[in-house]
Amino acid sequence: METTSRVGAQAPAAEGGQQLPSARRTVDGYLLAPFPWYGLDEAFTGQRWLMQVGTAADGAVEHGSIGHGDEPSVRNEHVAASADEPREKFAVVVTVAANPSRRSADGTGLLEATSVSSAAWLAGVGLLSFTWPGQMDHSLRDDWLEQQTETAWSLADDLDGPEWSTLSLPVDGVPMPFHYRESEFGWVLAGSTAEGVHVGAYGRGMSAYGLGFAMIKDISTYA
Repeated sequence: METTSRVGAQAPAAEGGQQLPSARRTVDGYLLAPFPWYGLDEAFTGQRWLMQVGTAADGAVEHGSIGHGDEPSVRNEHVAASADEPREKFAVVVTVAANPSRRSADGTGLLEATSVSSAAWLAGVGLLSFTWPGQMDHSLRDDWLEQQTETAWSLADDLDGPEWSTLSLPVDGVPMPFHYRESEFGWVLAGSTAEGVHVGAYGRGMSAYGLGFAMIKDISTYA
């Protein structure tokens, strides 16, 4: 998927619980999407926060992420080296528009089709963005990240392979099949919905087996 990202980390709340203006701007990209967004269902009662949207070369929003739980930081040597450090508990839900192969807006080429593999790859790369093996020298991280990104792509391209198992999770209250894998850094899963989008997710510290997904009725409430 050839996309660019519009990063929108959530700004801190002002006194009295009112979020600062910079936080309200982060929802703009989400509002441009022609498809519904998904997050964890109402069984999850913790914090929710916007992350980023990804756009195609023609500017159309193709995917985006919603965070749940603790806002994760990179798991570096300081976290990995301390047995007393509590692990962050978070799950990120990635929504991907289910698009066929199609011409770009300027008619100069074809945009790549999206699939469950697209959701699996985005989720796998998302988990890597918060991962850093504790024993690794800083100067080697880029090489490691490039290698792991290639691995995430290969795994996403082979959802029927031995690295993946299947589990059934509710989507809008209806059980749906998902592809699922675990690693030392967390877990990744991917599946589809009846609403014309694919859903990926990644996380650590929260069990994937107890999750459920639901369409977000009004994404503007996150602003």
